Amino acid sequence: MQDFPHIIQSDGEALPKFIAAHKRGVTRQVEQIGAVLFRGFNIDTAEKLDAVVTAYGEPGFTYEKSMSNAVRVNLTPRVFTANEAPANVSIYLHHEMAQTPLYPSKLFFGCLIAAESGGATPICRSDHVLDRLKSEQPELVKAFREKGVIYTNVLPKDPDPQSGQGRSWRDTLSVNTKKAAEDRLRELGYSWKWVDNGALSMTTPRLDAIRDIGNGEESFFNQLIAAFRGWKDARNDPSKSIRHGDGSAIDVEGLNRAIEIADELTYDLQWQAGDVVLIDNFRVMHGRRPYKGQRRVVASLVA
Repeated sequence: MQDFPHIIQSDGEALPKFIAAHKRGVTRQVEQIGAVLFRGFNIDTAEKLDAVVTAYGEPGFTYEKSMSNAVRVNLTPRVFTANEAPANVSIYLHHEMAQTPLYPSKLFFGCLIAAESGGATPICRSDHVLDRLKSEQPELVKAFREKGVIYTNVLPKDPDPQSGQGRSWRDTLSVNTKKAAEDRLRELGYSWKWVDNGALSMTTPRLDAIRDIGNGEESFFNQLIAAFRGWKDARNDPSKSIRHGDGSAIDVEGLNRAIEIADELTYDLQWQAGDVVLIDNFRVMHGRRPYKGQRRVVASLVA
């Protein structure tokens, strides 16, 4: 197995200049290996990360226009906080925005301040997870391939920073009124209902749970692990968050085995201040470990 993540150590050259000059090779590495860590380049501000992303030269995938569940804060035109959830909240493995029809292809993360303890970013090759599932849980894979998956999430009227899924429906859908929200959901093929305290329960159309990533390879591209383990707050119950695309129940025993396999294959990226990592969102899941002390990890998305 190739090294994961692939690590590029600074030789004194500024990272924006390096990444512009070596973009083709960096892209090949991230798409083959799944993640490339740049260490020692001293990217210690959001503005510096913005310069790196700009130098990479690909169109951005903005937080405002995304349907991310997470509460985040924009810091520059292309960089925002990774997640505003409290330090004691685990964010479980997921592909970014795979619970929506709109998602980025790659992710940049930058560590401005490393946590006093904890705070690693777990990363996991979901193509390797799927390879294991094909041999150990073939019926589960068959069901996901044939039926896909739907997600139900209850969004608050106003942002809830105490939840990892606390972004308001207004911000998630980029609207200001219920009518505009309904129009947007109808356009995207969602079903919905309005619930207590102005919250919105919305259910996706059928989405794929397995993705073709080229060269005969596939990945376990979804939000199933995060939804099953972590979509729990004042509004959401994980047992009601995920089903197959035809409305039938997902095999819990099989899904628990998928979680065990993913945990076995997970690498904890222990941050050093100034680190930057570029992740292939189609091949690699990521999350966040709880932490103590101050921690500042910021993100930028590539369309």
